[in-house]
Amino acid sequence: QVQFVESGGGLVQPGGSLRLSCVASKSILGINPMGWYRQTPGNQRELVATLTTQGTTNYADSVKGRFTISRDNAKNTVFLQMGSLKPEDTAVYYCNIGIPEVADYGTWGQGTQVTVSS
Repeated sequence: QVQFVESGGGLVQPGGSLRLSCVASKSILGINPMGWYRQTPGNQRELVATLTTQGTTNYADSVKGRFTISRDNAKNTVFLQMGSLKPEDTAVYYCNIGIPEVADYGTWGQGTQVTVSS
């Protein structure tokens, strides 16, 4: 089973940017689509971005125009470029297959904390 390790989170001021990375323990060529999720305490994980192997992206309305998902298949890595950050983006961010029903049957990484605050 593939394992994911997320990194790149931190504390950033509103309006700032962060780039998250997710490294998989195996090839991500067969994971279609890849996705980024986020979760706040007491809430379910929310799928915020997906990217297919064909390059098709999809974003939650709350992040559209501010976040960009990309992948480097050769490095088994997925990225999430986050811009114009808002306090409501504060959450733990995870990567996994971009189909929540399938992701929940697999293993989740530890996530990376993003805190947007002045």
